[in-house]
Amino acid sequence: MSAPERVLVTGAGGFIGSHLVEALVERGCRVRAFVRYNGRSDPGLLRLVPEAVRREVEVVFGDLRDGDAVLGAARETDVVYHLGALIGIPYSYVHPRETVDTNVMGTLNVLLAARERGLRRVVHTSTSEVYGTARFVPITEAHPLQGQSPYSAGKIGADMLAESFHRSFGIETVTVRPFNTYGPRQSARAVIPTIATQALTSDVVRLGDLRPTRDLVFVTDTVAGFLLAGSLPGVGGQVINLAGNDEISIGDLARKVLALVGRPVRIETEAARMRPGASEVLRLHGDNARAREVLGWRPLVGLDDGLRRTVAWIRENLEAYRGVGYQV
Repeated sequence: MSAPERVLVTGAGGFIGSHLVEALVERGCRVRAFVRYNGRSDPGLLRLVPEAVRREVEVVFGDLRDGDAVLGAARETDVVYHLGALIGIPYSYVHPRETVDTNVMGTLNVLLAARERGLRRVVHTSTSEVYGTARFVPITEAHPLQGQSPYSAGKIGADMLAESFHRSFGIETVTVRPFNTYGPRQSARAVIPTIATQALTSDVVRLGDLRPTRDLVFVTDTVAGFLLAGSLPGVGGQVINLAGNDEISIGDLARKVLALVGRPVRIETEAARMRPGASEVLRLHGDNARAREVLGWRPLVGLDDGLRRTVAWIRENLEAYRGVGYQV
């Protein structure tokens, strides 16, 4: 029997990262979780992973901007799933330097560590935000890249670094571009928990622009795409959308969530939640043909089922959201 694969997950304490760690452990991998240091030794959302899974995970605290910390975390590993990033778009308006330092220099440190340690593969996490407002739909991987926020600009830079290390140094990188992932454990920063938590606790749901569309993918489907990107042969150098091949407006999404909450709630728009006009991504509708062809991947959880599961989880864990309020 071959030895279990040794993997490093950056951003392991985040929403997608915690679900990926859980899935990797269940597959028998030896998992090292890289989590941003804090004085509370708080592993983030890994604390919500079943205890039997947590016992199998080696948690390493550090900062992606510290090259030595990343190099140390990458020791004796085969694959790195690089999800670590500052992901708040409104936060990137306020702190663009920190966002770019973390997302660009952090990615550079991961790639340098992969080269130094001789890792088999780097699965680099991009985002549908790099496409900006759709110029054509569905959005393929050939769509132009548009930096409509400091966050998306930094992710474009990180994507290009991953491509350059593949071309320049032969590092086997696979760049996955998740569209709008949602599901249990997601923070109130994201739109679906924002809608659901307000609807469960108030008679008013306050949102920003209701017109933009998003392409939603349930978290277990996104994680399945990551696992395939990290394990299948012959996909090095690829950029792959993990999209649902569909779109829904924020307004229509809110109405679906409110129907699941099952109580009368009105929707109001709030100026503080609006992005600057030229920065708002008005339309996201992804094409997943390459994922189907290269990875054999397609989303299995429909929107209605995924929303039902998500709202049920938020309802059962509402205390975790109380007092959080609107997050940048």
